[in-house]
Amino acid sequence: MNPWILGARPRTLPAAVVPVAVGVGASVGVGGAVWWRLVLALVVSLALQVGVNYANDYSDGIRGTDDVRVGPARLVGGGLKPARSVKLAAFASFGVALLAGGVLVLLVGWELIPVGVAAVAAGWFYTGGPKPYGYLGLGEIFVFVFFGLVATVGTTYVVVERMTWLSIVSGCGVGALACALLAVNNLRDIPTDRVSGKKTLAVRLGDARARWFYVILVLSSFAAVAVCAADGLWALLGLVALPLAVPPVQVVRRGGTGRELIAALAGTGKLQMAYGLAFAVGLALR
Repeated sequence: MNPWILGARPRTLPAAVVPVAVGVGASVGVGGAVWWRLVLALVVSLALQVGVNYANDYSDGIRGTDDVRVGPARLVGGGLKPARSVKLAAFASFGVALLAGGVLVLLVGWELIPVGVAAVAAGWFYTGGPKPYGYLGLGEIFVFVFFGLVATVGTTYVVVERMTWLSIVSGCGVGALACALLAVNNLRDIPTDRVSGKKTLAVRLGDARARWFYVILVLSSFAAVAVCAADGLWALLGLVALPLAVPPVQVVRRGGTGRELIAALAGTGKLQMAYGLAFAVGLALR
């Protein structure tokens, strides 16, 4: 695989697609929708995700956090690309997000500016800067807020120019599952993160509680589906993804480690995509 594609971490891209899809589903029936704006929202979300991935690769690489890995090799830590080039790739990705977001600002309103700036800043300082908050156990907050609430509610907002309770609740479900993806990744990396001084939430919770945290996040995502069904039973279509939750949850609960958790991470990514698309269709049909 091309190193730059590897560095973009394609398996994480559902985290960018799902909130846009669900936000669009929550927009159906509201009235006054401008549907083509969802394309710009998707560009913003994907560019932010890729930018965060490159930024994390760069920052973890120069700190030595990725020197020993169980998962896929990283560009900087694995010596595949120079650190400066990866840093420029992160900035270029953030630039694409800001450019597409700038068009949305002109179309929708200036209130989007602080949201966009905050998203890019949060993406960089997750593992970048002198005191990265991802090293303090706050990464899940960033993921929940920006790849859950902000991306879902923001999509609905740019399409219909208003926020709805449905987009907020569904955004919480999307955010919980995005956090589950990060949680199982950090669970796998507990041994190496402890050595490198990266105090993720999984490291702070410890192995046993980190596993329960993952399960709670997965269950919370489906609880959000049930709440949204109050606006129309078609929202329950999101529950069709529930069987896909069983394999990764079983791996996590039975104490899987290393490559077993890599499989659980891949399974969570598949769950996230199936959940998002089914939930989005259900919301649109409600």
